[in-house]
Amino acid sequence: MPRRGLSRDRIVAEAAVVADEVGLDRLTLATVAKRLNVSLPGLYKHIDSLDGLRRDLAVLGVRELTAAMSAAAVGRSGRDALHAIARAYCDYAAAHPARCAASVRAPDPGDAEHLAVSEAAVNVLRAVLDGYGLGDDETIHAIRAVRVVLHGFVTLVAAGGFGLPQSTDVTLARLVDSLDATFTSWATGEEGGAPR
Repeated sequence: MPRRGLSRDRIVAEAAVVADEVGLDRLTLATVAKRLNVSLPGLYKHIDSLDGLRRDLAVLGVRELTAAMSAAAVGRSGRDALHAIARAYCDYAAAHPARCAASVRAPDPGDAEHLAVSEAAVNVLRAVLDGYGLGDDETIHAIRAVRVVLHGFVTLVAAGGFGLPQSTDVTLARLVDSLDATFTSWATGEEGGAPR
């Protein structure tokens, strides 16, 4: 019989807190069970495995990150929207490093919930990039470029990879300005833009 008050959502919420504290790679079911004051077998009444819990953290991370980027982009377009979602992404990664790391996990093709939250994230980025006038294929490449730049940036920040005194905020702003210039050149077909 499942413990009263214990649910999959409660387990995932606690696992997210633990993972953000200790790191996604150091998350264990035993640690989550201890934090919830339940036996390890008690967790298995709600989740199937550590990998299943990590999948749930990926869904949570994508959902929360999408909400943060969406809220940041409201009322903005083009370069301003790109800067706003970049700042929201970085702020989310700083507050929830493990959830952000989990969010990059690709959904299993049969996982409807994970596919849906991932599609919602893509749609937020697509809406931000609509102002550039890119075609469908170019928009996908642009979405990938945004993800690579932002996730790479937050990964290096989290690892202490920027030890020099220059401001990482300035670095981020210049990266986003570079993305803006790149997407503008793709749309206009300028030299150095996307292949046609």
